[in-house]
Amino acid sequence: MKSIQGKNINLRPARVEDAEFILGLRLQQHKTQYLSPVENDLVKQQAWLQCYQQKEQQGLEYYFVIESIQHENLGLVRVYDLQPDSFCWGSWLIKDNAPKTTAIESALLVYEFGFGKLGYKQAHFDVRKGNERVIAFHQRFGASVTHEDELNYYFNYQLKDYLQIKQKYRRFLS
Repeated sequence: MKSIQGKNINLRPARVEDAEFILGLRLQQHKTQYLSPVENDLVKQQAWLQCYQQKEQQGLEYYFVIESIQHENLGLVRVYDLQPDSFCWGSWLIKDNAPKTTAIESALLVYEFGFGKLGYKQAHFDVRKGNERVIAFHQRFGASVTHEDELNYYFNYQLKDYLQIKQKYRRFLS
């Protein structure tokens, strides 16, 4: 699969060679307190990436390294749980000291990929309760909470809402 090109960043498919970067980011507790824990084991991370690459080849899920256009690794994001009418995205991590626009640009590229390339009409995702910055981010984009449980808020985001917000943020796309 080819990279998804943005104005200042790209989403490129994660490779086994990215295991050390991914593990390093996934082990930062201040970054991952709302994500599933990961074991500090580079060999297991590499094996997981090999399995993931098979899923990518089958079109079942996608794991991206967010990188600058100068190819500096800035973060991670996944597209997964592809349903007949909706895609999910998450595992979104951005390293400290990344450019301030990395979050918004990477979200826009995820939607360009899910709505544009994959052809979905809606997205779904969950955000852990207490992750107020991410909850506010999604709500500013126009995502709606559909339900909640003890642990998460569950969001839905429609293509029509994205097309409206895309106009507001088009300067972040190439």
